[in-house]
Parts: sequence; structure tokens; C-alpha cells
Amino acid sequence: MSYDLNDAAPQMAPMGELIPDGTFARVMLKIRPGGSNGATAMDAGLLKASSHSDAKMLDCELTVTEGAFARRKFWQNFTVAGGKLDEKGQSKGWNISKSTFRAMIDSALGLDPTDTSQAARDKRVIGGLKHLDGITFAARIMVESSDNPNYRDSNKLANVVLPNEPTYAAIMRGENVTPDPVKAPPRKSTAQTPAAWSAQAPAQPGGPNTP
Repeated sequence: MSYDLNDAAPQMAPMGELIPDGTFARVMLKIRPGGSNGATAMDAGLLKASSHSDAKMLDCELTVTEGAFARRKFWQNFTVAGGKLDEKGQSKGWNISKSTFRAMIDSALGLDPTDTSQAARDKRVIGGLKHLDGITFAARIMVESSDNPNYRDSNKLANVVLPNEPTYAAIMRGENVTPDPVKAPPRKSTAQTPAAWSAQAPAQPGGPNTP
């Protein structure tokens, strides 16, 4: 018996190495169920509840399917209920996510975003967020910078690339497209908590670090 390794895929990049800022790629979205119920029966147990607000989110894993970064993954939460409200009392996070989800559908199905025909409108109606599980679309990937030394920079979805954009067809064919860096500013950290291993000594009873 022998093993022919000639048709093996290229080795994956080192764990933790980021996809370069502004990379265009075809990606597939998978939902990681979080145990909280959504608004429809098919979304039972699908959502993830925030630990610090009433927001509920889709916890998503995005995998590059083609090209130089094929099989590379990044993760992102999309708020679908709760959180901060706008002047109409609607969830700001949901309004942003809803626009992104519509763009995903347009990109996946090749729908012109300006197409308001009944046929196109019908394709943008889904019976539940579960229908987005497995959707594949053209994406621009960014590097989200952190100004907190306790947290690493990470890849995020910068925007969905739509069928009326010049790079769309090449991305969906899995071709290499020149990156368009986002150069996102560092995200604001809520607290500069030192890492556990940076402590010089255990806190003494009655000392300044005692809860």
C-alpha cells in the first residue's frame, strides 16, 4: 500500500495568522446554535444571548471556500434582537444585521440589489434565520484592531460584495482579487484589565486588590 500525496491541498497557514486586511473571498456562513429561541419555530435554540444586555445574536462561523485562504475561518456575531434602540424604538443592531443578511442573499443568488421585482422580493423572504445556515457569498474581509493588549486583532466581515460590483464575478469564481484594505481603527476597550499572568503577587487580605 502507498499514499499518493501529489493531490493534497496546500498546507494551512499557522493557527492564529490573520487573513490580510481587505481580502476578497467567497465565504460560507455556518450558524453555531446558542440555546436561545428566535422569533420563528425553526429558530428554536438558534440564538446566543448576550451576557451584558438583552441582545440576542447569531453566532456565526465564516469559512473561506476558494483561493489562497481556502478553509480559513473567522467568527462574528450578528445582533438580531434587543440591544440599543433607535429613535423609533427599533433595535439598531437588528437593522444593521438585516441589511447584511439581505446583501448575503443578493450575493448568494446573484440578485441585483436594485431589483425590486416581485420575483426578486420573494427570494428575499425567509421563513427563519435558520435558512441562512450554509449560505455562500462574496465577501470583503477586514482586520479588526484591538487597543487592549489582552485581546488579539481578529478578522471580521467588512462588507458583502454584491452582483453589481466589478469584483463580484471574479470572487465567486474563486479568483484572486487585489485586496482593498479597510484599515479599521482600534476598537475601544471597555477596561484595561491586566492579564492574569502579569500579576506580580497574589493579593493580600485587606489589600487594595481585595474584592
